[in-house]
Amino acid sequence: MARFPEDTFDHLPAHRDRVGAHRGPRPRGRGWIVLAWAALATALLVGAGVTYLTVINDNNQFDDAFGGGGTSSAAPSETPTPTPVVTPVTDGTLSVTVLNGTENVGLAGRVGQAAIDAGWNVGTMANASSTDFATTTVYYEDPANEGAALGLAQALGTAATELSTSFPGAALTVVLGTDYAGPGLEEPLG
Repeated sequence: MARFPEDTFDHLPAHRDRVGAHRGPRPRGRGWIVLAWAALATALLVGAGVTYLTVINDNNQFDDAFGGGGTSSAAPSETPTPTPVVTPVTDGTLSVTVLNGTENVGLAGRVGQAAIDAGWNVGTMANASSTDFATTTVYYEDPANEGAALGLAQALGTAATELSTSFPGAALTVVLGTDYAGPGLEEPLG
């Protein structure tokens, strides 16, 4: 029988540990490093989301959560402040939403077009969530827009005005009620 020369594979080492391309043991604490990176990524994504929403919708208020809101430690003053008289203005730069709160089909479109013809910036004309609104009301979210709300109420005939945060997205929101008797009420011809 032929005898071949010996090489390194003919002699087995005394230890049987893996060597070469095989993976070595995992370092301790590797799971905590992955968890820390995941927590950092989550915090950054949540922070970016809150920042994005704050820029897009300036409606987030964190005063109560951080102690900015609530009661004041200053003593209340005894003298009443005079109520300012608000004069109606026509402001065509404010966005206006017209909602039909009646069963009169197409009323929001006709009243919205009448408001556009009067110089108002009407962006949305749609149906309200229900058709049983009794009083036509112009809602405004910012107290600085009270004069514009009064001006729009006068342009639509006799409408009430109310400060409300129920209609975000528009500076002024008109909800047409069953008492509406202003421009655009007549039925379209043909």
